[in-house]
Amino acid sequence: MAELKGKILAGKILVQPQEAETKTASGIIIPDSAKEKPQNGKVVLVGESKKDEPMEVKVGDIVFYGKYSGTTLSIDGVDYLLMSQNDVLYIQ
Repeated sequence: MAELKGKILAGKILVQPQEAETKTASGIIIPDSAKEKPQNGKVVLVGESKKDEPMEVKVGDIVFYGKYSGTTLSIDGVDYLLMSQNDVLYIQ
């Protein structure tokens, strides 16, 4: 992944979602139409903290978020999710 150049607004994070599983644990191949949208990913950019809300997420964190959280962005052919820090459910 190339170094991202740019800035995002306060309270927002940019996440690169993990790839969806292509096989089950028993080895069955999952078709594209049945794949679940990933609900975790790696934080690649973090905005400034808000006046009354410090940023708890940092670049490199693996975060878990809701199924319909964030807005999908495609930057240089790579898909990312732009979301609020409040959409994060768990930080690993």
